[in-house]
Order: sequence, then C-alpha cells, then structure tokens
Amino acid sequence: MLFHVRMDVAIPPGLDVTDRVAAEKARALELQRAGVWVHLWRIVGRYSNFSVFDVATNDELHDILSTLPLYPFMKIEVTPLATHPSDLAAQ
Repeated sequence: MLFHVRMDVAIPPGLDVTDRVAAEKARALELQRAGVWVHLWRIVGRYSNFSVFDVATNDELHDILSTLPLYPFMKIEVTPLATHPSDLAAQ
C-alpha cells in the first residue's frame, strides 16, 4: 500500500538535536534503500517534507514513523493512496 505522508518538524528553541538529525538522515537512507520510503521531497521554506511510503499495513507505517529519531517533534499527516484509473500505469 502506498501512503502520502507530510511531516512537519518543530524542534523546541534551544534544544540541541544535532545527534538526532544525523540519526534521522541515517534512518531515512536505510528506509529508502529498503524500498519502504520510496519518495522524499523537501517543502521549500519549511522544516517539512512530503514523502511516499510503500508498506503492507497502517500499523507497519505507524511502527516505521515512530522509529524516526525526530518523531517526538513531528506533526504527521497520512493519506492512503490508490491507483487512479486514468494513470498511465493503470492502462
């Protein structure tokens, strides 16, 4: 199943998250190499991203998102995706 995920990060002022940011990058790369995090785009002007995950279930997505080191500082919106009948791949 594909999921569109928006992640907005809000780190409290003065909190040093240098190690968490490095760990976040490593985890994101690991998930991309595994084929789970299939797209990742930065939202210009924000500490946010749009992503697409390919996982079997809602629970699997939740479990993955909760492993992200910056998860405690994220507001996350998830939208399940389905193939559109007019998509070229559906033809």
